[in-house]
Amino acid sequence: MTLSDEPMKTAIGSASEKWGWFVALGVLLLILGVIALGNLFVATIASVYFIGWLMLLAGVIEIVHAFGVKTWGRFFYWFLAGLIYAIAGFFAFYNPLLASAVLTLLLAAALLATGLLRIWIGIKTWSRSGSGWLVTAGVVTAIAGLLIAFQWPVNSVWVLGLFLAIDLTFQGWALIALGLALRKTGQAQA
Repeated sequence: MTLSDEPMKTAIGSASEKWGWFVALGVLLLILGVIALGNLFVATIASVYFIGWLMLLAGVIEIVHAFGVKTWGRFFYWFLAGLIYAIAGFFAFYNPLLASAVLTLLLAAALLATGLLRIWIGIKTWSRSGSGWLVTAGVVTAIAGLLIAFQWPVNSVWVLGLFLAIDLTFQGWALIALGLALRKTGQAQA
């Protein structure tokens, strides 16, 4: 063991003592994921409200920051950016269905752009190992973006909720697996 391995071993030892908390949080996230999967509309609205709160908070922080800058040009930049964020956050609360439609369209565009970029990078690096997987991932991502875009705006009431449900479910399983692995590690060290 080297000198740098000791802090990692200590951190893993401390975490393995708390393995039950990881499993409990994983079970909670898994339950929330199943609940979200059971009602995608409510999960979509919850996603919109969460994003709205984040945008509103970011707007307030940027407006407060604007008063701390030294020049008028920067003041107006930060103030205007904060105002736009705050208005967008308020808009998410005022009309969550329209906000979900806008966010779903942005998600489709982001998936399509990301997929095309992955395909392009994979083709440019075709001679390297793994580039085929990158192209395949790009094709799948681009197809997902196109499928969302072709069904828009009808799918806006469930797409964000589906993404939230899938994320909560996978995070739940990952935390359960991590907790059980930490338990096994703690038992092995004891």
